[in-house]
Amino acid sequence: MNDPIAFFLTISTYGTWLPGDARGWVEYRKGWKMPDPVRELEAKAIMREDACILSPFERVIVERQLEETCGFRHWTLHARNCRTNHLHAVVSAHDVGPKKIREDLKAWCTRRLREHSESAREHWWAERGSIRWVFDDAGLEAVVLYVNVAQERMDL
Repeated sequence: MNDPIAFFLTISTYGTWLPGDARGWVEYRKGWKMPDPVRELEAKAIMREDACILSPFERVIVERQLEETCGFRHWTLHARNCRTNHLHAVVSAHDVGPKKIREDLKAWCTRRLREHSESAREHWWAERGSIRWVFDDAGLEAVVLYVNVAQERMDL
């Protein structure tokens, strides 16, 4: 199999997609799971703070930081879109694993949010996040289109 040409990352904000969620959920290293209301209540009960909903100002902070981090690391940021409860980024980086990319982006966005947001929040992001590997130009075009266009049309 060929090496990926990019990674499509989706990172939920803290507490907005819990284990047991009514939409279904992904259990780490075990895959997709059906809704489980009891599990969701248990997850809510151990949350350390309320779910994180990003303000318009905080979303701008995140998008600018994605650009800055990718530029500094010499990664190609093909697309980014920060929503109120998650972010998407499509990134190419040679000789860097996708988990490193995801963790660096989350860490730097957290730093900037703590510096510039009025929130005293400690937890901004879900523990992990989705990583999808993109292997060809058609796949890259599809995920970039999804991030740049489809996210804005979800309410229609």
